[in-house]
Amino acid sequence: MPIQPVSIGSVVIGDPKQLVLIGGPCVIETEEHTCRLAEMILRVTQDLEIPFVFKASYDKANRSSSKSFRGPGLEKGLKTLARVKREFKIPVLSDVHSVDEVKPAGEVLDIIQIPAFLCRQTDLILAAGKTGRVVNVKKGQFLAPWDVKNIVDKLEEVKCHKILLTERGVSFGYQYLVNDFRAISIMRGFGYPVIYDATHSVQLPGGKGTASGGTAEFIPMLARCGVVAGADAVFMEIHDSPAKAFSDGANVLEFSKLGGLLEMLMQLKRVIAAEEKVLA
Repeated sequence: MPIQPVSIGSVVIGDPKQLVLIGGPCVIETEEHTCRLAEMILRVTQDLEIPFVFKASYDKANRSSSKSFRGPGLEKGLKTLARVKREFKIPVLSDVHSVDEVKPAGEVLDIIQIPAFLCRQTDLILAAGKTGRVVNVKKGQFLAPWDVKNIVDKLEEVKCHKILLTERGVSFGYQYLVNDFRAISIMRGFGYPVIYDATHSVQLPGGKGTASGGTAEFIPMLARCGVVAGADAVFMEIHDSPAKAFSDGANVLEFSKLGGLLEMLMQLKRVIAAEEKVLA
């Protein structure tokens, strides 16, 4: 089945010749830091002519410990994301966790994201689908890629056809995730673009006891694999000082490494696009 590209303003996800970056900090730490990081990432993507969607969570509801930092919350967080969208003219993405959040989130967000652990929550998926916004569903760590078709069917039932699907690894024993890169091809077979999440794929959920750990050194390798496997976009959490990050510091990409990695990913995307044209 051919891919149905999804447009978010001037950004098109699903163009076989173009790689898209979805990136930003795991969580909104402060409004000023969020805006500063958005501007820093935007400069890199503009220089490389890579379409960019900014991501940051206003609430990290799925935390290892109740003492972990969750973010500013719905109201303040959406205000920050609205500022990013207004000042830098870029689309914004964030997670929703309950049906009550969907309406106010949909008034600001360009892409509503369904977190991996909530990807089977029917009411949440249907509510997101009814907003008219683009909906990105992260495949659960517990879910086979072919079972994502049921999620697609739910969204299509409410006339939502602006769908993105994200691969972020599957649980392999305790606290480890592995990637079956066939999942990208399988999910693209449903007719919608697929994003590869290179940073959550190196996460070690609960690996620090009261917080998640990670193996950030593998982010570049896995990102390359995702692009070669056919991903239409790469999702990466990015921070200018991972050691000081309020959330997921162990599995974010350090900002200083972003430009070089994106250049490499773009080269791979061009090679894959050319090969697919020959094989078509």
